[in-house]
Amino acid sequence: MPTHPALPSRPSKIVCVGRNYAEHAKELGNEVPQEPLIFLKPPSALISDGDPIVYPTISQRVDFEGELGVVIGRRARQVEKPAAHDFILGYTIVNDVTARDLQRKDGQWTRGKGFDTFCPVAPWYVPRDEVDFSSLEIRTLLNNELKQHGFAREMIFPLDAIIAFVTQFMTLEPGDLIATGTPPGVGPMQPGDTVRIEIAGLGTLQNPVIQG
Repeated sequence: MPTHPALPSRPSKIVCVGRNYAEHAKELGNEVPQEPLIFLKPPSALISDGDPIVYPTISQRVDFEGELGVVIGRRARQVEKPAAHDFILGYTIVNDVTARDLQRKDGQWTRGKGFDTFCPVAPWYVPRDEVDFSSLEIRTLLNNELKQHGFAREMIFPLDAIIAFVTQFMTLEPGDLIATGTPPGVGPMQPGDTVRIEIAGLGTLQNPVIQG
């Protein structure tokens, strides 16, 4: 599996897509959005493979969310869908860690998804031309027990639609990261757990959970 050893630079932003799998929206009791539902994680949330996810003391429920990550290769602004894939450098693995109770309490997602350590990302990417997107299979395991399973092709909004939508209002810079949404099966983690995300063709991202 040919990979590049690290992201090309620290992203200026981490753009995330919510409810991009119909079954995930259903399991949380949410409607399927009519257009991509976008939120941001701060770069300070980034950690790498093997680094601990810190369970914050002010949350009573912290969930894993295994996702496909897209690394942007060049500046993207006002991109049309037919050209969108030209702006993708490659693919990686992301865990969109979420303090679910705080997300629900706040009514918006900044705090619940923005804690330090809440964005584990594999420290490599696979170039887009070396990946069969249609076969990308996402699996999340908690303590070696399979919890999430889905395929990237099941996204409600495909990558070209996401990039075109985001770049109508936000310029993406080289090295920026898009987390494309999570398949069904999200659930809580506890200190002492280990969460592992596997995407066939991209590798494995694994992190322990510790008490903050």
